[in-house]
Amino acid sequence: MKTKKALRVLAIDVGGSHVKMRVSGRREEREFVSGPRLTARRMVAGVHKLVGDWTYDVVSIGYPGIVVHGKILTEPHNLGRGWVGFDFHAAFGRPTRIVNDAAMQAIGSYEGGRMLYLGLGTGLGSALVVDGVVEAMEIAHLNFKHGKTYEDYAGEHGRQRLGPKKWRRAVAELVEQLRTALEADYVVLGGGNARKLKKLPPAARLGNNEYAFLGGFRLWRKGGVTARSRPGRESPR
Repeated sequence: MKTKKALRVLAIDVGGSHVKMRVSGRREEREFVSGPRLTARRMVAGVHKLVGDWTYDVVSIGYPGIVVHGKILTEPHNLGRGWVGFDFHAAFGRPTRIVNDAAMQAIGSYEGGRMLYLGLGTGLGSALVVDGVVEAMEIAHLNFKHGKTYEDYAGEHGRQRLGPKKWRRAVAELVEQLRTALEADYVVLGGGNARKLKKLPPAARLGNNEYAFLGGFRLWRKGGVTARSRPGRESPR
């Protein structure tokens, strides 16, 4: 009896500063610069240029914006336009699943129970995983204090505006506030700026950008962590 061949997954992590990619079964990671001029079409072209020698069967994309039922609903804050309605399945010529980038990181970071994921990068990503089901959230643009949002304090612009010490205090405060409100067992802090925290808040652990790729691979695994499929939330297509 023949053993069923495992799917080779190309996981793409789309960020405000870089687009990173890796294929399951390989340790090598490749990337290129993103930024405010990166459209969906340019992203696909950049990926094709760098992974032409890789073999893969399906694609997972972590997108920095709202995704519902595998469809992008809003243009990104820190990238170019043209993402809403773009046909990634046709562009890659492979079955493609899209989730919010924080949700993909959360799926890869999950170790059971109730986990809150916060991505400290260009902006602020967030997702909650409960009993193996991930719910992406739009916490970033909610009011935190003094008329400013969570992202205004925790994102890169907030770090530059506040300075390192005040930024770390603000992150510790909002982590504790959100952990309590959402009754999370633990918090995973990911994103490029997470390692700039000198001391982690209580019940928090440091994430790793590698988990974005693991999350992309898990999206195609049966019985793994999944994105909830219901109106108003994101899910794999």
